[in-house]
Amino acid sequence: MGLTVVSVSYPFAPVTADPVGGSEQVLAQIDRALVAAGHRAIIIAPEGSAAAGELRSIPAISSPVSDIARRRAHVSVRERIAEAIDRDRPDVIHLHGLDFHSYLPPPGPAVIATLHLPLDWYAPEALRPERPNMVLHPVSESQERQAPAGAILSPPIENGVEIPEIQVRKGQFAFTLGRICPEKGFEDAIEAAGRAEMPLLIAGSVFPYPEHQTYFRTRIQPRLNQTRRWIGAVAGRRKKMLLARARCLLVPSKVAETSSLVAMEAMAAGTPVIAYRTGALPDIVEHGRTGFIVDTVEEMSAAMRKTDRIDPEECRARARARFPLEKMTGAYLARYAELAIR
Repeated sequence: MGLTVVSVSYPFAPVTADPVGGSEQVLAQIDRALVAAGHRAIIIAPEGSAAAGELRSIPAISSPVSDIARRRAHVSVRERIAEAIDRDRPDVIHLHGLDFHSYLPPPGPAVIATLHLPLDWYAPEALRPERPNMVLHPVSESQERQAPAGAILSPPIENGVEIPEIQVRKGQFAFTLGRICPEKGFEDAIEAAGRAEMPLLIAGSVFPYPEHQTYFRTRIQPRLNQTRRWIGAVAGRRKKMLLARARCLLVPSKVAETSSLVAMEAMAAGTPVIAYRTGALPDIVEHGRTGFIVDTVEEMSAAMRKTDRIDPEECRARARARFPLEKMTGAYLARYAELAIR
C-alpha cells in the first residue's frame, strides 16, 4: 500500500522544477521520487510553486519579508497542515523550513524535519523537540558534528544530485551560483576573478529580504562590469549548460555550509570546484582531485589558474560514486516507510 506524505516548504521560497534554494531543490526531488514510486505526495508551498504531486498553496510574499508577513505565512502553513491531517490522513509530514518549529503540528502523524541550514540558525528549542514520533535529520556528517549540546538528531541523510549525460566542453569563464546574500561571499568571487583575469558569470536570485537587497545594491552591483556579470536566476537546461561549460565553480561561502548542492552539480557536470574551507565543503571537494579548498581571496585566485590540472571525467566519476540522487531519495522513502508503521 502506498504512503501519503505531506512535504512543507520554507514559506517564503517557491518550489519549482529547478529551484534556487537547496531545501526547495531537495523537496522537489523527493516529490518526484514519491510520485514515481506510486506514493501520494502533497506539497504545501507558496503560490507560484510547481509539484509532481498535489500542490496546496499558501499566499506568496513578494514584498520585503517583515515580522507581520512571517506571522501571516506561519498561520497559513498551520492551516494547510491541519487541513491535510483532517482530510488526507498522512502517514508522514516532512518539514523543510528553517522556521519549522513555528508550524509544528500537534501529536499525530510522524514528522521529519530536515535541517538544511547551519544548526545555530535554528531556535534552540527546535533542536530539542518534545513532540512524540518526530525526528530531525542533518544533511551531512559535518553538520552533525557541529550539533550543540542537547540537540536530538537522527543520522544524516546526505544530499544527492542528478548526474547528467553530457559531453564536457570547457569554456574560459568562471561561474558562481546561489542566493545573492552576504553569507555567500559573492564579492570575494568577483575580486578573485579580477585578480585571475578570468571572466566571471554570477547567477542567482535576490530574495525580498532588506539585508539581501542592500547587499546586492552596495556590494555586488558596483563591482559588475563587462567581464564580471550578474545574469539573474538560471534553471533547467541553461543551468546545466553553464555548469558544464565553466572552467571552474567558485563557492566563497562565509558560513559553515551544511552541504553544497551546487558544488555537487558542478562536479557531476565535470567542473572543478574552488571553495572556502567552511562547514561541509572540505568533505565534498577533494583537494587536488575534484577542485581546491582555499582560505583567502588570494588563494582562490591562484587556484583558478590551476584548474587545468583537474580531470573533468574524474570529477564526474567522483560525483557519480559519492552523490547520486537515488541514494538520497531512496533514504528518505525508506525513512518514511519506517516511521509510518510506528
